[in-house]
Amino acid sequence: MAKNKLADLNNHLFAQLERLGEEDLKGDKLKAEISRAKAISGIAQNIIVNAKTALEGVQFAYKYTTGNNKLPEQFKVKELTS
Repeated sequence: MAKNKLADLNNHLFAQLERLGEEDLKGDKLKAEISRAKAISGIAQNIIVNAKTALEGVQFAYKYTTGNNKLPEQFKVKELTS
């Protein structure tokens, strides 16, 4: 099971931004950090698309079925009650 939750993504992205902003990061270390940032960005995009798809599915189910109001586990919010 994944240790990170969707809510942690923002922190990971800002941490990467801080690493890229380090003034003493130069040469090969900078190139390696840029490569790492690109990898993190690509994964983040996939996570965002996945979450958006899951949310759209729940919205569809809630709108067009008989009150299926369970949100996916990844959103970690309280269950809606009718």
